[in-house]
Amino acid sequence: MQRHRVKHCTLRSTVGAAFALLPALASAAAAEEEPAAVPYRPSVSTPAALTAPGWLEIEAGFLHQHAAEGDRRESVPVTLKLAFTPDWGVRVGADAWVRQRDASGSSSSGYGDTGVVLKRHFAVDESSAFGLEAGAVFATARRGLGAGSGRTDLGLNAIYSADFASVWHTDLNLSATRLGNADAGSGRVQWLGAAAVSRSLGEQWGIVGEFSGTHQSGNENTRQLLVAASYNVSKRLVLDAGAARSLRSGAPAWSAFTGFTWLATRLF
Repeated sequence: MQRHRVKHCTLRSTVGAAFALLPALASAAAAEEEPAAVPYRPSVSTPAALTAPGWLEIEAGFLHQHAAEGDRRESVPVTLKLAFTPDWGVRVGADAWVRQRDASGSSSSGYGDTGVVLKRHFAVDESSAFGLEAGAVFATARRGLGAGSGRTDLGLNAIYSADFASVWHTDLNLSATRLGNADAGSGRVQWLGAAAVSRSLGEQWGIVGEFSGTHQSGNENTRQLLVAASYNVSKRLVLDAGAARSLRSGAPAWSAFTGFTWLATRLF
């Protein structure tokens, strides 16, 4: 009789412990199925990948730029990204705040330009893909605060992304922008090329290096080197920080930045 009581007590304890673990197991399974953020920042290039379909993803940060002539510019770029399907998505970005200061110390501040981009993803295999982006930048900034030409600029961007050697990733971009306004003697089309290579350092840390440059007839070509690090707080939140420096003769221009990518909420 005593032996049966011990068996019943052991059985009840085992069943009770199993039921007590169910919420934790369900939570762990949900976390495993939860999609991850897909950062586009802080590099100039963008990946071919889209964000999780139906989820609103937010990118924001702070950017400080110091030109060789002594001009300074601070901005708060914000981007909203939404994929409708695994292959189609859209993003809307703007400088939510800009402050421009010249070498004399005079400054102005306000809202910056606004851009809208439609994106198409073309999967090749599990480790590589192409992408195509078509977009426009609208001159919503006060005079002198915009990053565009001062009128509506139209752009097309071709992307190739690939993973290699398990921990490495590359994003190659080639884009053409038809400027709404160009200086006398300058071409209306500006070309931009960017090549980024990134590497994961364990499950949380990552690093990226990127070379980019622009070409516009009638203007001096530009070249820039960017380095940055990222930290995965969770699958849905990634922090980043880094710096960039122009590569040209004379005094270089440089910039420093920090920000985050947050997979905020599911909309559908």
